[in-house]
Amino acid sequence: MGHRILVYVYANDPILQAGVVSQLRASPEVAVVDQAELDEADVAVVVTDLVDEAVLRVLRAIQRGSAPRTVLIATALDESTVVAAAEAGVSGLLRRSEVTSDRLLDVVAKVAAGDAAVPPDLLARLLDQVGRLQRQVLSPRGLRFSGLSEREIEVLRLLADGMDTGEIARKLSFSERTIKAVLHDVTTRFQLRSRAHAVAYAVREGLI
Repeated sequence: MGHRILVYVYANDPILQAGVVSQLRASPEVAVVDQAELDEADVAVVVTDLVDEAVLRVLRAIQRGSAPRTVLIATALDESTVVAAAEAGVSGLLRRSEVTSDRLLDVVAKVAAGDAAVPPDLLARLLDQVGRLQRQVLSPRGLRFSGLSEREIEVLRLLADGMDTGEIARKLSFSERTIKAVLHDVTTRFQLRSRAHAVAYAVREGLI
């Protein structure tokens, strides 16, 4: 059997904590550790109703240790919560109403592997915000979040929507060869392994 994911659970409500711990203990892939072993944990799961300053302090304190990757489970999540949580080092977000054993284990495993997990509707709203900031604040000043051109971002956005190179070419009125060249340039410039990696990079950097 491979390495079990060591998980530390923090909640300001002991009943909440016990519920999450029992869900995690049901999985053979996970071992729950206590506070004394926090430095050995791969993932810290923080459970709360509201993301207030006290919870953000806990998140920042966890990051100051040997920095296990953090999953935040909260009753209320909105864009400002996501931004505050990201700034406090959180990699995974879950609404309490969406927590099932399978979903929790899936997010813990993703975060332990170095990925991020954010509810899709929140990610979409955040990307909209980033787009607005780009359009209203940065673009008029000739600034960009990255070294990507408008055309490159548009190609990546359509690729993220599931279009193939032929469909993107028709949509943007370019030749298929041009679209392939754009994708090749982006993957080479940023040392990305594939088109999927290019889309993931653009989303992670808040570009699409």
